[in-house]
Amino acid sequence: MNTPQDDTAWLRDAFVGVQEELTLKIRRAAQSIGHAGTQGSVNEDHWIEVFRAYLPDRYKVETGFVIDSAGGRSDQIDIIIFDRHFTPTLLDQQRHRYIPAEAVYAVFESKPHFDKSYLEYAGQKAASVRRLVRTSVPISHAGGTFPAKALFPIVAGLVAPRSSWADGLGPTFQKNLPVAAEELLDCGCALDDGAFDTFGPALQIYPSEGGLIRFLFRLLSKLQSLGTVPAIDWSAYASVVTSIGGTADKS
Repeated sequence: MNTPQDDTAWLRDAFVGVQEELTLKIRRAAQSIGHAGTQGSVNEDHWIEVFRAYLPDRYKVETGFVIDSAGGRSDQIDIIIFDRHFTPTLLDQQRHRYIPAEAVYAVFESKPHFDKSYLEYAGQKAASVRRLVRTSVPISHAGGTFPAKALFPIVAGLVAPRSSWADGLGPTFQKNLPVAAEELLDCGCALDDGAFDTFGPALQIYPSEGGLIRFLFRLLSKLQSLGTVPAIDWSAYASVVTSIGGTADKS
C-alpha cells in the first residue's frame, strides 16, 4: 500500500516541475533575446502567466500604473494584482492599465536577479504606490449600511531567476532588504535560490526546491486574509473630471 509520503510525492514533483518550466523559459529568453528591455518584458510576461495560473479569478494580474482620485500616479509597475470585480481599470491603453489605488492588493517588480540595487528599486516602486490616496466609503445594503472598510497595507515584492549573492537568500540578502516603511518588501522569489516572506512574525526563507509554489501559496494565503478591497468613493474621481471643465460640484 502507498504511504502518505508516496501519495504526496507526485504533487510535490508536479509543483517542482512548474518551477523548472518557468526557469527554462527565462533561460531561453536570456539566450535568444539580445536586447535587455525586450528580454525583461518577456520575463515579466512569464511571471504574469504564473500569477494568473495560480491565483483565483477574483484577482486580476496586469502591468501598468496605479492612480488615485487626487491625480496621483505611481511609477510603472511590472506586476499589479488587483480586484476587477468591484473596481474597473481606467484609461486602458494597449498593454498599459491605469488601476485605481483602492483596487490594488499587491505589486511586484520582475528583475534579472536579486541584488542591492534591484531590492532598492523594487522598494521605491512599491513606495510610489503606497503613497497614493485611497478612498473608502460605507456600503448600503438591505438591512442598513456597512461601515467604510479599513485600508489594508498593499503587499510588495520582487521576483527574479536568481540571487546575485554567493549565499543566495542568506545574510547578505537579508542585510540589504529595504527598511523604510513605504519601501518594505513583503515577499519574493528567486527561482534558483528560494523564496522569502514576512507574513509571519519574522522573516522566513524557503529553499529553492518548491520555492516558487510555496511563494505563490503563501501569497495567496496573505491575499485571502486581506478580504475584499474597499468601496471606492467614485464621487472623488468624478470631481477630477468636473473640475477640469470648471464646473466642479461645490455642494
